[in-house]
Amino acid sequence: MLKLALLVFLLSLASCVTVRPEQRAVLADPTMQFDSDPGDGAARDHVLENREGSSGGTSVKGGGCGCN
Repeated sequence: MLKLALLVFLLSLASCVTVRPEQRAVLADPTMQFDSDPGDGAARDHVLENREGSSGGTSVKGGGCGCN
């Protein structure tokens, strides 16, 4: 029981991390997204564009600090 508690504690420490603002641009890269089928995302965006009557604004550019 003690080993299991220690394992859970160690795993919980590994999941907490502080991300600096300049690192957020790297983490927001589209290649960091969990997407098993890239065509599925394009089809979903196409459906949303037709339903909502708008397009664009689906990708993240910059580091999240508000400056371009």
